Amino acid sequence: MWKEFREFAIKGNALDLAVGVVIGAAFGKIVSSLVADVLMPPLGLLIGKVDFSERFITLGPGHYDTLAAAKAAGVATLNYGLFINAVIQFLIVAFSVFLLVRQVNRLRGPAPEPAVAAAPTTRDCPFCCTTIPIKAVRCPQCTSQLS
Repeated sequence: MWKEFREFAIKGNALDLAVGVVIGAAFGKIVSSLVADVLMPPLGLLIGKVDFSERFITLGPGHYDTLAAAKAAGVATLNYGLFINAVIQFLIVAFSVFLLVRQVNRLRGPAPEPAVAAAPTTRDCPFCCTTIPIKAVRCPQCTSQLS
């Protein structure tokens, strides 16, 4: 079992997958910072000095000014601002992956055309099962008349 695992881990696909996961995690952090630190502050300023990460609805009694205060009080909250941030992060990641895949496909060139199967040139005689040319009207082996 150890030998099989080692062969799997050493294969190029497994190493490529591991590298992809590590780079993806790092890219996710970059996108999170882009959304939280670069995109959302100006957007919040444009719509009235709103910090989306602090937008929430309290599902319990009382009013809390910050999400941290509501969490500290143990009140259930509906954090729609964090959800908006997550949606924006997802859209940025999805668009980035789309652009990457599009560029890789462009570099690879067009996909090869599928090969068309050639028309058969022979058939079997229905009487003696010998392979004969498709245009034959009489079997050369058994001399049977063919239709």
